[in-house]
Amino acid sequence: MSVSTASPPVTRRLRGQRISVSAVFGINGFLASMWVSHIPVISDRTGVDHTTLGGLLLILGGSAFVGMQLCGPLIDRWGSRGLTIAGALMLAVSTLGPVFADSALQLAVALAVFGFGNGALDVSMNSQAVVIEQAYGRPVMSSFHAYFSVGGLVGSGIAAVGLFLDIPVAATVGTVAAVSTVGVLATRPFLVAGRAGNGADPVPSGDPISRKRFPPGLRGRVALMALVAFALMLAEGTAYDWSALHLVERFGTSDAAGAVAFGAFSATMLIGRFAADAVTARFGPVAVVRGGALTAVLGMTVVICAPAPAVAILGWAVFGIGVAGGVPQLFTAAGNVTAEPSGRVISTVVGSGYLGMLAGPALIGPISHTFTLGTALWLAAAAMAFGAVAAGVVRTSGRAPRGSDATARAKLDV
Repeated sequence: MSVSTASPPVTRRLRGQRISVSAVFGINGFLASMWVSHIPVISDRTGVDHTTLGGLLLILGGSAFVGMQLCGPLIDRWGSRGLTIAGALMLAVSTLGPVFADSALQLAVALAVFGFGNGALDVSMNSQAVVIEQAYGRPVMSSFHAYFSVGGLVGSGIAAVGLFLDIPVAATVGTVAAVSTVGVLATRPFLVAGRAGNGADPVPSGDPISRKRFPPGLRGRVALMALVAFALMLAEGTAYDWSALHLVERFGTSDAAGAVAFGAFSATMLIGRFAADAVTARFGPVAVVRGGALTAVLGMTVVICAPAPAVAILGWAVFGIGVAGGVPQLFTAAGNVTAEPSGRVISTVVGSGYLGMLAGPALIGPISHTFTLGTALWLAAAAMAFGAVAAGVVRTSGRAPRGSDATARAKLDV
């Protein structure tokens, strides 16, 4: 049975705004891939060993979290368009920092700036996406996250070609940063000027309620959203960092075969995110989160118990389908949890998810050292099982259905 209601017609302007926000998500993935793809090169040039690199990654993650938390109140006061542009430009410029770093200290400073820009952009662009989805009156959030994945894949491909052709890393990253800057500036006239919320007017900045992080009576729900985001992104981060290594360690395969496992996960997650909006419109967000989480548990069980590499690769592919749709539903729920400006809520949920993404690899490593990597991967399965149990937290409030208020469209005026 469909849970969706009749949606208002999509205007040319609204469609253009959706394309522009999708482009920002793609640019974010594009720029982030430049750092990830060049980590070995940058580590060699700066003389950073694995232990030091781990500490530097914590600096990157910590600065991103700070950027997320600072952005929330600013979005509530001024909206997310200016912060989206500022965050994207900062990220584009700071992508060059790690490339030109000559020491661990310089790299630490560069990653702190890069992380802050990425965190600010993550919250502000998701706030943009929430307002677009409200105006559409139907689920579109997952498609935005799919374009982030597309940007990452394109960026990784460009980096691989540049390294293969022995093009200087500074030239590759500099070109990508310049192209991204132009792209960001081109989206500015079409980004949303309004704030996220259920169509109500923003709370005046002088109102005491607006100075509280969460409205009274909703703190428990927001906290549960944050916990679920932490769990789902912990599982997703586990796949990013351990899927290839698991195949190599468990079955003694080549590194190339291990890359196939990660590729299978990435491909099915991308497909799942493009498909998740239609599934959400048909069955509702709770079913997407719960069904996806249970699918992910099944996939991880196959991975851990697989008798052969091909079966493990299949398990990672199933796992990718399972984790694809959950996080976008949480971000949508965070943007619609209250009729008041919700930048604070979005920043909390996004930030908690980001901490989960960092915590996954950090926890899997010590557990796998004490036991086995297969045993450690049960942590990801347990996280997704928790997501299935707590999936009801994304249920849409009956107070103000998305798309039912004409104000949701009015808020898109520039």
